[in-house]
Amino acid sequence: MGLLDRLTSARLPVALTAASAVLSIATGIASIGTTQPGPLATYVPEVVQQTAGFTGAMTGFLLLLSAYALRRRRRGAWYSALLLLPLTAAQGLLQASTYSYPLVALSLLAIPGLLVNRRRFDRKLSLSTSQLAAGVILASVQLYGTVGAYALREEFPSIREGSAGLVDAFYYTIVTASTVGYGDVTPAPTSTRGKLFALSVVVLGVVSFTVALGTLLAPLLEARFQRALGRMTETQLDLLEDHVIVLGYGDLTEPILNELTDAAVPFVVIVPDQARAAELSDRGMNVITADPSDEEPLERAQLADAVAVVTATNNDAEDALAVLTARQLRPDIRIVAAATDRENVAKLKRAGADTVISPAAIGGHLLVESALGRGDTEDVAKKILTDEGAPESDD
Repeated sequence: MGLLDRLTSARLPVALTAASAVLSIATGIASIGTTQPGPLATYVPEVVQQTAGFTGAMTGFLLLLSAYALRRRRRGAWYSALLLLPLTAAQGLLQASTYSYPLVALSLLAIPGLLVNRRRFDRKLSLSTSQLAAGVILASVQLYGTVGAYALREEFPSIREGSAGLVDAFYYTIVTASTVGYGDVTPAPTSTRGKLFALSVVVLGVVSFTVALGTLLAPLLEARFQRALGRMTETQLDLLEDHVIVLGYGDLTEPILNELTDAAVPFVVIVPDQARAAELSDRGMNVITADPSDEEPLERAQLADAVAVVTATNNDAEDALAVLTARQLRPDIRIVAAATDRENVAKLKRAGADTVISPAAIGGHLLVESALGRGDTEDVAKKILTDEGAPESDD
């Protein structure tokens, strides 16, 4: 991958967005507690600097969520990142701290990359039924607690006497539902209605937070299990580009994987064997456990963004079917296949392979050339069979 390709890659704006989010959180927290005045400090009131620091930390967390969703190529995350990045840059300026200027530069640098790669972020946000239910339940409980506490503010002295009634009610709901319980907002000792309401907020709040955490942690646990079973997660697959797809696994596949690894070329292997997939995954390789001739795993492997497809198993019939499927899904992709039997070379080409190599035919040709003393076949054989960088024999 050339420099220009790296600069226009979808990975770069995602990385810049994530870095901007982390910087926004760090500088926001730093500006709340300490100040390191910059050139603009004299022009920005201190209260504005502190407010920008607090809101900057909150924006950073939202931007971090957007960066995570960008890895899944979500269009909604693309819009939210374009909205939050300028806001993050503006908050960095208003913080007027020497720590915040790298944040401004990084946030602005991420915007062109997102605009250039707009077409890559084309997936709609799809939430499961459990995720939607968890969100609705959590929001409903917070609304119930806030409105109820404000309506019953006569039963809660701290809310009744406070200057910001709704904010105090929302604060009480969050603290109670999350079981933090600072104890600064409590119902009056003689208020039975207030106590019953507080109990309902505790019960409903614990349930809603538990459901919400369960829906968030379940995908993470699932990803761990998939990795242990030799399967790539959707997040790992989503940003694959300019990579090679290796279909199946056979005697010739291992040298292919070694060559791709040594050349630092990204690749993904599609194998039907669960044990083989787990073995390759343990070695740090990207693996999809599925039939290489099926359309679905090829689409999951981002065939649309791949540079080539390689198949070299010991079964020419399965290879031909896999080549045919890849060619139908992407007519312009370069496909290279290895033929175990020499007579299957033409068949693999008819299936759609651009190049078909017969290792047996090549080996036989080199042996005959060497036996007849024609050409420097020994050097050719050494180049093929000797690992790059391995010490050569003195013979």
